[in-house]
Amino acid sequence: MIKIYHNPRCSKSRIALEILKKSDQPVEVIEYLNNSFTVESLSNIIQQLGITPFDLIRKNESIFIEQFKGKNLSDKQWIKIMVENPKLIQRPIVITNSVACIARDEESLNNLLKGRK
Repeated sequence: MIKIYHNPRCSKSRIALEILKKSDQPVEVIEYLNNSFTVESLSNIIQQLGITPFDLIRKNESIFIEQFKGKNLSDKQWIKIMVENPKLIQRPIVITNSVACIARDEESLNNLLKGRK
């Protein structure tokens, strides 16, 4: 089963979802703005992505610029901020088995589907 953490208002997320629907695998769509993450679930995803919490943040979002830009916070603090403000999370996140990627481009998504990271 493939999971996609999806925002229907995001064009990159919509493109990724269309590609996934054309694959031969079942897809679970999670609209993360409506079904928010927990600290534990987001921590697990960050670990699967192999990145830091700060790397998952959308730094052009007004919430980030106005409230968090330039702050030196711990990984736990950044995760809590993203759980409280899911709009800050890069999208779409796609997970298959225990491998994950931020599928902002088709190449990343295709590599994930082929078992490469």
